[in-house]
Amino acid sequence: MASSLTKVPAPHGEKTFFGHPRGLATLFMTEMWERFSYYGMRALLVLYLVSGGADAATGSQGGGLAYTAATATAIYSVYVAMVYLMALPGGWIGDRVWGARKTVAIASAVIVAGHLCLAVPTSAMFFVGLVLVAIGSGLLKANISTMVGQLYSDPKDPRRDGGFTIFYMGINLGAFAAPFVIGVLGETVNWHLGFGLAAVGMALGAVQFLIGSRHLSQESNRVPNPLTARERNGVLVKSLAVVAAAAVFYLLVGLTGVFRLTLNWALIPITVAGLLIPVAVLARIKRDKDLSNEEQTKMTAFIWFFVAAAIFWMIFDQGASTLSLFGDAKTSRDIFGWEMPNTLFQSLNPAFVMLLAPVFAALWLALARRNREPSTIVKFSVALLVAGVSFFVFLIPMGTATGDTKVTLWWLVLIFLMHTVAELCLSPVGLSLTTKMAPAKYASQMMGVFFLAVTAGDSVTGMLAIAGVDLNGQGMVAVEAVAAVVAAFAIYASRKKVQSLMGEVR
Repeated sequence: MASSLTKVPAPHGEKTFFGHPRGLATLFMTEMWERFSYYGMRALLVLYLVSGGADAATGSQGGGLAYTAATATAIYSVYVAMVYLMALPGGWIGDRVWGARKTVAIASAVIVAGHLCLAVPTSAMFFVGLVLVAIGSGLLKANISTMVGQLYSDPKDPRRDGGFTIFYMGINLGAFAAPFVIGVLGETVNWHLGFGLAAVGMALGAVQFLIGSRHLSQESNRVPNPLTARERNGVLVKSLAVVAAAAVFYLLVGLTGVFRLTLNWALIPITVAGLLIPVAVLARIKRDKDLSNEEQTKMTAFIWFFVAAAIFWMIFDQGASTLSLFGDAKTSRDIFGWEMPNTLFQSLNPAFVMLLAPVFAALWLALARRNREPSTIVKFSVALLVAGVSFFVFLIPMGTATGDTKVTLWWLVLIFLMHTVAELCLSPVGLSLTTKMAPAKYASQMMGVFFLAVTAGDSVTGMLAIAGVDLNGQGMVAVEAVAAVVAAFAIYASRKKVQSLMGEVR
């Protein structure tokens, strides 16, 4: 990591940001503020959904929507699934309609509007806000990384990897700071003030993006593959038809007058879509006759990694739902007489990422020099194994915290640490793998396809919660732990077969 921040001589004496193009500072700050708003709101989401009336005995503020833990977990899972699902059409819009720069500018405005809706204390505006934030985050996520790459016009520019490392630090810096500011304000003072502060953060990001966009590559203004007039009309007609059908359907359901039933009718189609769309996308690519035999074989291997990633994210993303609810109700957060706000647990993962990412990068490099670096499939197996074991560890405090008994907060610290170790074995490795195995025809789309693994994993947890399965109980935590460990051993046992499908890719 240190080498990534070393000042590199810039070509032609241009002004730089740590030796990198000045546009990187603009994108760094935009992504930092977007992640600040996203993770701040996410830290509050489940707690707000389950919060009811104020509790005079404990001093809790109340004022939430008073949903059950199961419903709150379902809403959270569907929300996260939709953020990553929207990355796919977000990339398509950037490539074919607006271009990356315009798409990010519009996405920023949509996110600000979403957080402002969340700040309005009504349940209807809350759900409108969730939809807007999911749409905006998906649009932004798909295009801002593209603009980072566009800053380096020469594919062989030695600064490229370092630039993405700095950009990645912006993500984790925003995610780390958010619970300390948005989370604490929302949890201890007023939920809607927290949501409003998220809007302020994203607004700051949007303003500096507009001001600093002059430093971005002109390529970011270009629409790489613009729609023809005929295609544009076809997309418009189909989009209007889908919107009209959805509006009519939900209007009819809403006439029942039972809002919670309406909520279920909204969640069920989304979770089903979150499972079917990734399958459909993978099937469409796999059936493409333009792909060579080698590309088809690599896509078969990619599906193995996709399924493994979906299982991993199913567990990992419960950090802000199942683990958050446990931290709120069953964990003693007393630190020398000060009760730590529960939302601060959400800062642990980005903090551990910033601390451990350089260690893992150095470890892989050191092992590679000795020709002992584990293959990608072994790294994925380790990630699943550690994630599964983390939930076995979770069973210990769950079994101890019975009745009024609360457990030490160090249990959750340990579990978040294990999740981070697993993440560093899977997430950056998976992103790198995707760029290596993507068919040439789908080179720009495959990153969005890999993100669909998050959608699939969270859609599974959402569907289970809607079906009445207690994701916050010991039984389901044990099932998920077993599933992850079994998947880890199954993938490891199949490593030779998968490696043969990957060809020269390691």
